[in-house]
Amino acid sequence: MELWIIASVAAALFQSVRFMLQKHLAQVKLSAAGATFARFVYSAPLAGLILAVVLWSQRPDVGWPGPAFWAYGAVGGAAQITATVCTVMLFGRRNLAVGMTFIKSEVLLTALIGFVVLGEAVSGIGLLAIVLGVIGVLVLSGPLEGGRSWRRFLSPSAALGLGAGALFGVSAVFYRAASLEVMAQAPMLRALVTLAAVTMMQMLGMWVWLRFREPGEVGRVLGAWRSAGFIGLTSMAGTFCWFTAFTLQNAAYVKAVGQVELIFGVLATLLIFREKISGREYIGITLLALSILGLVALA
Repeated sequence: MELWIIASVAAALFQSVRFMLQKHLAQVKLSAAGATFARFVYSAPLAGLILAVVLWSQRPDVGWPGPAFWAYGAVGGAAQITATVCTVMLFGRRNLAVGMTFIKSEVLLTALIGFVVLGEAVSGIGLLAIVLGVIGVLVLSGPLEGGRSWRRFLSPSAALGLGAGALFGVSAVFYRAASLEVMAQAPMLRALVTLAAVTMMQMLGMWVWLRFREPGEVGRVLGAWRSAGFIGLTSMAGTFCWFTAFTLQNAAYVKAVGQVELIFGVLATLLIFREKISGREYIGITLLALSILGLVALA
């Protein structure tokens, strides 16, 4: 199995854990921006330290990244921050299911943005596999409850979900562009350089933002280090896996395989919480699995 597939699946697993931790912080202790900041303030120093150790111990042949790297990284980092804030804000709103459904448009939007920004087209078979996966995700999301469901698609939750999906797509494509600017042969080294640079920019940018817009929130994040620290660790591990995959493959394919996190969630429901899986969920899992297997075979 190719490295980008392994990295995509691992990233999805880490992301599932991080979202659960972020939801807890957003509901109990921190604002949406504070819960988002937690993933960077604890991951950026560790990522920088790991990169420093690798550079000092192995002396790899890697040059200082040029302006394009920093520009791509800054845009991707800002998009990811905004998308994460939108996602955390969804956790406390009505019509959560509608918003989360729109977030799942991320894969299709990533394919479109990747074509516009990097000129990376998705093959016809690849597009069919991606669409099949999106359908599977929508089936897993379940039917909307209540009457006049169409009005829910005009709600603030829908806007937050669609905005988050688009911004996650922007971040994925620009992170791939940034990693390709790193002058190094090893894909994992390129991913590590990108990770350290981007998370440091995100940490500093959000620190300044919170100091002026939400005074005292930085202190609350630092005070919640027991929970927030785990967010930082899972964020760093997951982002490193994403960046490794982005370095090796089209971002749309990476994100499509990453949808396996939905299957992780259903399996956890079955194996850990001993809850039954409905026929609809079996259909969704089957469609999503076929999509992922198709992309793996295509690669």
